[in-house]
Amino acid sequence: MSSISLLIGAERRAADNGATFTRNNPLDGKVATTAPAASAADAVAAVEAAQAAFPAWSRLGPNQRRRYLMKAADALEARAEDFTAAMAAETGASAMWAGFNVHLAADMLREAAALTTQINGEIIPSDVPGNLAMAVRQPAGVVVGMAPWNAPVILGVRAIATPLACGNTVVLKGSELCPHTHGLIIDALFEAGLPAGVVNFITNAPQDAGAVVEAMVAHPAVRRVNFTGSTRVGKIIGQLCARHVKACVLELGGKAPFVVLDDADLDAAVNACAFGSFANSGQICMSTERIIIDEAIADAFTQKLAAKAASLPLADPRTGPAVLGSVVDMTTVQRCNRLIDDALAKGAKLLCGGKADSTLMPATLLDHVTSAMEIYHEESFGPVKGIVRVTGDEAAIACANDNPFGLASAVFSRDTARAWNVAQRIEAGICHINGPTVHDEAQMPFGGVKESGFGRFGGRAGIEAFTELRWITMQTTPRELPF
Repeated sequence: MSSISLLIGAERRAADNGATFTRNNPLDGKVATTAPAASAADAVAAVEAAQAAFPAWSRLGPNQRRRYLMKAADALEARAEDFTAAMAAETGASAMWAGFNVHLAADMLREAAALTTQINGEIIPSDVPGNLAMAVRQPAGVVVGMAPWNAPVILGVRAIATPLACGNTVVLKGSELCPHTHGLIIDALFEAGLPAGVVNFITNAPQDAGAVVEAMVAHPAVRRVNFTGSTRVGKIIGQLCARHVKACVLELGGKAPFVVLDDADLDAAVNACAFGSFANSGQICMSTERIIIDEAIADAFTQKLAAKAASLPLADPRTGPAVLGSVVDMTTVQRCNRLIDDALAKGAKLLCGGKADSTLMPATLLDHVTSAMEIYHEESFGPVKGIVRVTGDEAAIACANDNPFGLASAVFSRDTARAWNVAQRIEAGICHINGPTVHDEAQMPFGGVKESGFGRFGGRAGIEAFTELRWITMQTTPRELPF
């Protein structure tokens, strides 16, 4: 069992009333972590600590901020074994997934470090003689970041790295499902020596989330909010930000289509589809959710994919290597079992896997899925995937777009021009041609459209999200005015 603390300013402490909550391991139900159950007052204290630290941090030279972020990247990588153990205990994640989380999160810190000297403006021609008009990007203020449990190191770091690089101070609200994992990120930043109050950390019991989040969003010092999680909760966050006129970046649910055209390299497509579908047991926002196959190659493709999926190792991640570890809780199992029952009752064919009675769920494929089935529409967020057979490119595009989400997508074809034309018509913020739907790099503009959210993380898009764009003029010669 692990115990963690809040970080408010320079102080690591308990919640103001001493309250705690526990996170249990999804496999055996034993307590994995005891964490402080922060109150709204704790949340306000964290924001005010960030507010107090903002003037000095925002004026700090870019290379000084760069050095802090580089140190944090090294400190985070040095904790790889701790992250692996924490993720296995709190969310049932495999060592493979934990290792990828640490690797990419460290890259995100280094990419953020590189951005500190890329926060540029521009000179805009003015019609007023002698008027120097500039568009200038400046730090926004306090940024509140909220990260989920499924890719906890990647998404926890993403919530705060670029905001820090831009000169903002931050409050990270840890997930109730992985408070120790998120706390390890804070440990790395603390070790890097960031000044007190630049990074603050709170955890809260599930029943207190609404009050804690509203207290932070409502605070006048908070100027940006970013949230990664479900569309249901994202809509609540968006409404709250609108009420308080706070800019936000929302990365929400997905139903990523994986389109295989009739001229695709089947072996390459199968490998990418298996990875995109079953990495972290399908619990990734980019996970392949709807496999769309041209009827002309469907039999050959599904035979190969089913064999690949059935061969993927499934095990308790605490006992040894596994591709599929535990899913996060029995709610996921119940949801996926319901989707399987519904699909089979309406004519789908089970190719491999099937229903589970524990959080160790096998890779499951359902063929001949139609729009009458729940799995066609609903995000499984687990290792259960539906295969839809179509005829022709137009039908594939229509199927890919037939859902309210639009985050990641993929198209496979040997004819890259054909694939490009299909990719352009898929309604998603991200599309990979001849690559898996699960693909993330620190410098890329990451985000979705439709109910998958708005705004972008990563690279120059991240700078735009976490700075204020100001118009500043300087009159260099006498100016004639009308009166």
